[in-house]
Amino acid sequence: MIIMRLQKYLAECGVASRRNAEELMKKGMVTVNGVTADKPGVKVSDGDKVMVCGKQVRQQTKKIYILLNKPIGYVTTSADNFGRKTVIDLIKNEINTRVFPVGRLDINSEGLLLLTNDGNIAYALTHPKYNIPKTYIVELDGAPSKWAIDKLKKGVLIDGAKTKPAKVKQLTNSAFEITITEGKNRQIRKMAQTIGFEVVSLKRVSIGLISLGNIPLGRWRHLTKTELNFLTGLTNPL
Repeated sequence: MIIMRLQKYLAECGVASRRNAEELMKKGMVTVNGVTADKPGVKVSDGDKVMVCGKQVRQQTKKIYILLNKPIGYVTTSADNFGRKTVIDLIKNEINTRVFPVGRLDINSEGLLLLTNDGNIAYALTHPKYNIPKTYIVELDGAPSKWAIDKLKKGVLIDGAKTKPAKVKQLTNSAFEITITEGKNRQIRKMAQTIGFEVVSLKRVSIGLISLGNIPLGRWRHLTKTELNFLTGLTNPL
């Protein structure tokens, strides 16, 4: 008999990442054997009937890993209460397996987004302790000084906490390649605001060893064997 935390079970069912699964639980959208499960310590085992929004969910044995070039205007979520377009809309006609987006990429941003039903991989890619680098091409509404750029490199205070050091490569007066190892909500945009600028455009181009490449906007592909080996190495280190 396998016993695990409910949020881990939901991730393995392809419902959502562990973090987002906890949000579903808090909202009272998850039941176990007919009882609302809104506390993080709930555990489930073989034979338990788990339902999300009234629909039963089950663990999926076949894991799937997708790289999507997300366009602006799509919400990074599996479903949206406001009827907005979601990233799942871009793959649902071709992928029958339930998957969820890994990490954040806000509605006004574009670029590399991973989708999977593998909760362990999603956890490794988003948890700060793994220090997975994420690289973005960022256009600001002006040209920051060298002092401001150095400030971003060293870390800035956002939401009451200092960001980890970032790699910042200047491409033009107002365009930069920025690499961070965290995934705070709207982090790049908030970092820019601390030095007096707004982000005009933001595109994620890589996560760890996985690069966006030349895949067209709005299209997707399965990960390569090399990319899968990289992901596997995160959860099964030598």
